[in-house]
Amino acid sequence: MPPKGERRKQQIIDTAKEMFLEKGFQSTHIGQVCEKLAIARGTVYQYFSNKKEILYAILDSVSEAIEDNLDPDDLNDFLQNRPKNDEIIQFIDNRIASCLTVFSEEPIVIKLIFREIPGTDDDVVNRVSDFLGKIIATLSKEITTLRDAGIFKKDISAGITASMLIGSIMMIVYQYTITNKNYLDKKVTSKIANHYLHGVYLDIEE
Repeated sequence: MPPKGERRKQQIIDTAKEMFLEKGFQSTHIGQVCEKLAIARGTVYQYFSNKKEILYAILDSVSEAIEDNLDPDDLNDFLQNRPKNDEIIQFIDNRIASCLTVFSEEPIVIKLIFREIPGTDDDVVNRVSDFLGKIIATLSKEITTLRDAGIFKKDISAGITASMLIGSIMMIVYQYTITNKNYLDKKVTSKIANHYLHGVYLDIEE
Protein backbone atom coordinates (compact mmCIF):
# COMPACT_ATOMS: atom_id res chain seq x y z
CA MET A 1 0.00 0.00 0.00
CA PRO A 2 1.45 3.42 -0.95
CA PRO A 3 2.25 5.92 1.82
CA LYS A 4 -0.55 8.22 2.95
CA GLY A 5 1.06 11.20 1.22
CA GLU A 6 1.18 9.40 -2.12
CA ARG A 7 -2.44 8.29 -1.75
CA ARG A 8 -3.52 11.86 -1.05
CA LYS A 9 -1.55 13.16 -4.01
CA GLN A 10 -3.22 10.60 -6.28
CA GLN A 11 -6.65 11.54 -4.90
CA ILE A 12 -5.99 15.17 -5.82
CA ILE A 13 -4.87 14.19 -9.32
CA ASP A 14 -7.87 11.91 -9.89
CA THR A 15 -10.38 14.46 -8.62
CA ALA A 16 -8.90 17.33 -10.64
CA LYS A 17 -8.78 15.10 -13.71
CA GLU A 18 -12.49 14.33 -13.44
CA MET A 19 -13.24 18.04 -13.17
CA PHE A 20 -11.02 18.93 -16.12
CA LEU A 21 -12.98 16.43 -18.22
CA GLU A 22 -16.40 17.50 -16.95
CA LYS A 23 -16.02 21.26 -16.49
CA GLY A 24 -13.05 22.16 -18.64
CA PHE A 25 -9.63 23.27 -17.51
CA GLN A 26 -10.35 26.99 -17.20
CA SER A 27 -13.56 26.43 -15.21
CA THR A 28 -11.90 24.11 -12.70
CA HIS A 29 -10.36 25.73 -9.62
CA ILE A 30 -8.21 24.38 -6.82
CA GLY A 31 -10.90 25.37 -4.34
CA GLN A 32 -13.40 23.09 -6.06
CA VAL A 33 -10.99 20.18 -5.85
CA CYS A 34 -10.50 20.89 -2.13
CA GLU A 35 -14.23 21.10 -1.57
CA LYS A 36 -14.90 17.78 -3.26
CA LEU A 37 -12.18 16.06 -1.25
CA ALA A 38 -13.04 17.95 1.96
CA ILE A 39 -9.46 19.12 2.42
CA ALA A 40 -7.79 22.49 2.98
CA ARG A 41 -6.11 24.37 0.13
CA GLY A 42 -2.81 24.01 1.94
CA THR A 43 -3.03 20.24 1.47
CA VAL A 44 -3.13 20.62 -2.30
CA TYR A 45 -0.29 23.13 -2.24
CA GLN A 46 1.89 20.58 -0.47
CA TYR A 47 1.98 18.73 -3.78
CA PHE A 48 1.09 21.22 -6.52
CA SER A 49 1.59 24.97 -6.88
CA ASN A 50 -1.32 25.28 -9.30
CA LYS A 51 -3.73 23.26 -11.42
CA LYS A 52 -1.34 23.18 -14.38
CA GLU A 53 1.10 21.16 -12.31
CA ILE A 54 -1.65 18.61 -11.71
CA LEU A 55 -2.21 18.33 -15.44
CA TYR A 56 1.51 18.03 -16.10
CA ALA A 57 1.79 15.28 -13.47
CA ILE A 58 -0.69 13.24 -15.51
CA LEU A 59 1.34 13.73 -18.69
CA ASP A 60 4.56 12.82 -16.88
CA SER A 61 3.05 9.61 -15.49
CA VAL A 62 1.93 8.54 -18.97
CA SER A 63 5.33 9.36 -20.45
CA GLU A 64 7.06 7.33 -17.75
CA ALA A 65 4.70 4.40 -18.28
CA ILE A 66 5.41 4.41 -22.02
CA GLU A 67 9.15 4.47 -21.34
CA ASP A 68 8.75 1.49 -19.00
CA ASN A 69 6.74 -0.45 -21.59
CA LEU A 70 9.35 0.27 -24.26
CA ASP A 71 12.26 -0.55 -22.00
CA PRO A 72 15.39 -0.84 -24.19
CA ASP A 73 16.93 -3.51 -21.96
CA ASP A 74 13.92 -5.76 -22.52
CA LEU A 75 14.28 -5.24 -26.26
CA ASN A 76 18.00 -6.01 -26.26
CA ASP A 77 17.47 -9.15 -24.15
CA PHE A 78 14.80 -10.27 -26.60
CA LEU A 79 17.03 -9.70 -29.64
CA GLN A 80 19.93 -11.60 -28.08
CA ASN A 81 17.83 -14.77 -28.29
CA ARG A 82 17.70 -14.42 -32.09
CA PRO A 83 13.90 -14.50 -32.32
CA LYS A 84 12.02 -15.87 -35.30
CA ASN A 85 9.79 -13.67 -37.44
CA ASP A 86 6.54 -14.66 -35.71
CA GLU A 87 8.16 -14.06 -32.32
CA ILE A 88 9.20 -10.57 -33.39
CA ILE A 89 5.66 -9.78 -34.52
CA GLN A 90 4.25 -11.03 -31.23
CA PHE A 91 6.79 -9.08 -29.21
CA ILE A 92 6.04 -5.80 -30.99
CA ASP A 93 2.30 -6.49 -30.89
CA ASN A 94 2.52 -6.84 -27.11
CA ARG A 95 4.47 -3.61 -26.76
CA ILE A 96 1.96 -1.69 -28.87
CA ALA A 97 -0.91 -3.20 -26.86
CA SER A 98 0.76 -2.14 -23.61
CA CYS A 99 1.07 1.44 -24.88
CA LEU A 100 -2.59 1.46 -25.89
CA THR A 101 -3.47 0.26 -22.39
CA VAL A 102 -1.58 3.20 -20.89
CA PHE A 103 -3.61 5.65 -22.97
CA SER A 104 -6.84 3.85 -22.12
CA GLU A 105 -6.15 4.49 -18.45
CA GLU A 106 -5.69 8.23 -19.03
CA PRO A 107 -8.30 9.35 -21.60
CA ILE A 108 -7.66 12.98 -20.67
CA VAL A 109 -4.33 12.77 -22.52
CA ILE A 110 -6.04 11.98 -25.82
CA LYS A 111 -8.50 14.83 -25.26
CA LEU A 112 -5.62 17.19 -24.55
CA ILE A 113 -3.86 16.13 -27.73
CA PHE A 114 -6.98 16.79 -29.77
CA ARG A 115 -7.64 20.00 -27.81
CA GLU A 116 -10.94 18.85 -26.43
CA ILE A 117 -10.34 20.15 -22.91
CA PRO A 118 -11.83 23.68 -22.93
CA GLY A 119 -9.74 26.42 -21.40
CA THR A 120 -6.25 25.09 -22.01
CA ASP A 121 -3.76 27.85 -22.88
CA ASP A 122 -0.54 28.04 -24.88
CA ASP A 123 1.54 26.79 -21.94
CA VAL A 124 -0.52 23.62 -21.75
CA VAL A 125 -0.44 23.16 -25.53
CA ASN A 126 3.37 23.49 -25.48
CA ARG A 127 3.63 20.99 -22.63
CA VAL A 128 1.49 18.50 -24.56
CA SER A 129 3.80 19.02 -27.55
CA ASP A 130 6.82 18.29 -25.34
CA PHE A 131 5.05 15.19 -24.04
CA LEU A 132 4.52 13.88 -27.57
CA GLY A 133 8.14 14.66 -28.39
CA LYS A 134 9.33 12.51 -25.49
CA ILE A 135 7.19 9.57 -26.56
CA ILE A 136 8.35 9.86 -30.17
CA ALA A 137 11.97 10.01 -29.00
CA THR A 138 11.46 6.88 -26.88
CA LEU A 139 9.95 4.99 -29.80
CA SER A 140 12.63 6.30 -32.17
CA LYS A 141 15.29 4.65 -30.03
CA GLU A 142 13.45 1.34 -30.29
CA ILE A 143 13.11 1.65 -34.05
CA THR A 144 16.80 2.51 -34.35
CA THR A 145 17.71 -0.60 -32.36
CA LEU A 146 15.52 -2.78 -34.58
CA ARG A 147 16.96 -1.15 -37.69
CA ASP A 148 20.53 -1.67 -36.53
CA ALA A 149 19.72 -5.30 -35.70
CA GLY A 150 18.71 -5.87 -39.32
CA ILE A 151 15.04 -6.37 -38.53
CA PHE A 152 13.89 -3.06 -40.00
CA LYS A 153 15.02 -1.62 -43.33
CA LYS A 154 18.29 0.28 -43.22
CA ASP A 155 16.91 3.32 -45.06
CA ILE A 156 13.94 4.08 -42.79
CA SER A 157 13.84 7.25 -40.72
CA ALA A 158 13.37 6.36 -37.07
CA GLY A 159 11.84 9.75 -36.26
CA ILE A 160 9.34 9.73 -39.11
CA THR A 161 8.40 6.11 -38.47
CA ALA A 162 7.91 6.80 -34.76
CA SER A 163 5.78 9.87 -35.50
CA MET A 164 3.60 7.90 -37.92
CA LEU A 165 3.05 5.08 -35.43
CA ILE A 166 2.28 7.40 -32.51
CA GLY A 167 0.00 9.48 -34.72
CA SER A 168 -1.92 6.43 -35.87
CA ILE A 169 -2.24 5.11 -32.32
CA MET A 170 -3.56 8.47 -31.09
CA MET A 171 -6.12 8.65 -33.87
CA ILE A 172 -7.25 5.06 -33.36
CA VAL A 173 -7.69 5.64 -29.62
CA TYR A 174 -9.59 8.85 -30.33
CA GLN A 175 -11.89 7.40 -32.99
CA TYR A 176 -12.58 4.20 -31.07
CA THR A 177 -13.27 6.15 -27.89
CA ILE A 178 -15.88 8.47 -29.41
CA THR A 179 -17.60 5.51 -31.09
CA ASN A 180 -17.39 3.31 -27.97
CA LYS A 181 -15.31 0.65 -29.69
CA ASN A 182 -12.67 -1.46 -27.97
CA TYR A 183 -9.26 -0.49 -29.35
CA LEU A 184 -7.63 -2.96 -26.94
CA ASP A 185 -9.15 -5.83 -28.88
CA LYS A 186 -6.32 -8.15 -29.92
CA LYS A 187 -7.47 -7.98 -33.53
CA VAL A 188 -6.95 -4.22 -33.48
CA THR A 189 -3.51 -4.27 -31.84
CA SER A 190 -2.38 -7.06 -34.17
CA LYS A 191 -3.42 -5.07 -37.23
CA ILE A 192 -1.54 -2.03 -35.95
CA ALA A 193 1.56 -4.16 -35.44
CA ASN A 194 1.17 -5.74 -38.88
CA HIS A 195 0.86 -2.39 -40.65
CA TYR A 196 3.76 -1.03 -38.62
CA LEU A 197 6.00 -3.95 -39.58
CA HIS A 198 4.90 -4.65 -43.14
CA GLY A 199 3.12 -1.55 -44.43
CA VAL A 200 0.33 -1.69 -47.00
CA TYR A 201 2.17 -1.98 -50.32
CA LEU A 202 1.73 -5.26 -52.15
CA ASP A 203 4.78 -6.07 -54.24
CA ILE A 204 3.28 -8.08 -57.11
CA GLU A 205 6.74 -9.09 -58.30
CA GLU A 206 7.44 -11.10 -55.13
